[in-house]
Amino acid sequence: MDFHKSGEIQEALAQIRRGCDELISEAELIRKLERGRPLRVKAGFDPTAPDLHLGHTVLLNKLRQLQDLGHTALFLIGDFTGMIGDPTGKNTTRPALSREEIQANAGTYAEQVFKILRPEQTEVVFNSAWMDRLTAADMIRLAATHTVARMLERDDFSKRYRSNQPIAIHEFLYPLVQGYDSVELKADMELGGTDQKFNLLMGRELQKHFGQEPQVILTMPLLEGLDGVNKMSKSLGNYVGINEAPEEIFGKLMSISDELMWRYIELLSFQPLAVVQRWKEEVRQGRNPRDIKVEFAKEIVTRFHDANAAERAHAEFEARFRQGALPEAMPEVRLEAGDEGLPIGQLLRSAGLTASTSEALRMIAQGGVKLNGARVTDKTLRLQRGETVVAQVGKRKFARVILI
Repeated sequence: MDFHKSGEIQEALAQIRRGCDELISEAELIRKLERGRPLRVKAGFDPTAPDLHLGHTVLLNKLRQLQDLGHTALFLIGDFTGMIGDPTGKNTTRPALSREEIQANAGTYAEQVFKILRPEQTEVVFNSAWMDRLTAADMIRLAATHTVARMLERDDFSKRYRSNQPIAIHEFLYPLVQGYDSVELKADMELGGTDQKFNLLMGRELQKHFGQEPQVILTMPLLEGLDGVNKMSKSLGNYVGINEAPEEIFGKLMSISDELMWRYIELLSFQPLAVVQRWKEEVRQGRNPRDIKVEFAKEIVTRFHDANAAERAHAEFEARFRQGALPEAMPEVRLEAGDEGLPIGQLLRSAGLTASTSEALRMIAQGGVKLNGARVTDKTLRLQRGETVVAQVGKRKFARVILI
């Protein structure tokens, strides 16, 4: 390897490693890069919901970075695996979706992902294209490549087994099918969340079984939601949807803590590493982190809308919050929402904004309560776990409330 090529590979590795949790293995990746041909980089998404959120884009961003280095993205829509239901991290059997539900959700994905990925360097593939062709005998042969004991090495399966939680036979098929996708696609590399490591390793093993060179694995952290605690999830309400209005995206990103801001920047921003390091140094020297947060929020809104929308969202945010006398520092409280959500009256009382629930309801009736700058009129409103809101009572009482 000549020095120039070595330098290029090391520069590429630094970009690939950015924000990643684990690379298996770097030596294998270097050998693949030394061949000088574009890698086929796979990332799979089960279309279990119609819209993507920023948590999904952690992998998409890494795919885009790899495209910028000249590689090909294999955007795999798991319309077949989606019918099984990914058991990863679940303590109960996940309900399977119908083919119709899967197809309806998948129809929205391509449009959304091309807000990040380069179409000319992307292959959109559906795993039903090959899985529908497999016969029952083929599936039995695939299942025969691994033992039940091997499957129980997976942490969530072993926990469920030890606690006598049922594990359906079809759930064992999920990692096998995900691994077989890598065989069909002849993937050089696969990306996935840290919770997907077992499934990604399955791809390596099956590629070896079928006589292929094993894929390199790159795992990415799971992005925390706006609450800074739980994984970003639509079911928890702590998400930022990429199809949301510019003002919603901007406002939600401005609500995150200063500490969480750096995590989001690391995993979601396309700013060069040198710029991020400069920002951190400026904050250490006294720059307000809020200024960095504004730059980051504008970048994200621009990506999913455009620069003009980002400027308008910024201006509206300033008008609603800055000029509305929202204090720079305010109390932050964490309240348990429970499965049914937390009623607005209890939220205001527990946050210390009113002396009692009855006072809270009276202030709502008088038009003196706002959430995120919007006046509250519904006394029966319930806030759900995972939400973060700025609650205001009257002109001077504020609190940032995180529902857990």
